[in-house]
Amino acid sequence: MRPDPPVFIMGEGRVNRDTLASFLRLHNPRLDDDFIISFSRYYVEEAAMEGVNHDIAFAQMCLETNYLRYGGDVKPGQNNFCGLGATGGGEPGLSFSDPREGVRAHIQHLKAYGSTDDLNNDLVDLRFRFVNRGRAPTIQGLTGAWAADPMYSEKITAILKKLYEFSF
Repeated sequence: MRPDPPVFIMGEGRVNRDTLASFLRLHNPRLDDDFIISFSRYYVEEAAMEGVNHDIAFAQMCLETNYLRYGGDVKPGQNNFCGLGATGGGEPGLSFSDPREGVRAHIQHLKAYGSTDDLNNDLVDLRFRFVNRGRAPTIQGLTGAWAADPMYSEKITAILKKLYEFSF
């Protein structure tokens, strides 16, 4: 039986890294296979280190980057997978040295919203300090907090449902 998509940002993901990679490949077949496998592993590993649900983080990344196709203010070379600091109007947001650091920043920012617990890794998210810690323990709380889009949480949940239909 297929599980319901998660609601709480903090917790364990259910989808393994190989399935995350396959899901991303399905939605963007132009990506390099080695990159997709490593990238998916980073989400699982970094989220586990901080206690963040990697399924939610991965779904949010899919939304924010259009499955790593981009097309907005953030460019692929920035390794910014969640629009950190990109506020619209051509503002590209933050850049990170490599994909793992970009994933770590994303996970840290989600943890800032979902929890008041200390980070377990060195801080790489330069916007972490601006978050009212623990203000959004659920996906629904990200609407109006992470993004102004009134449908933001519904869009993440829709991707989670697709991910779970693909996975289970």
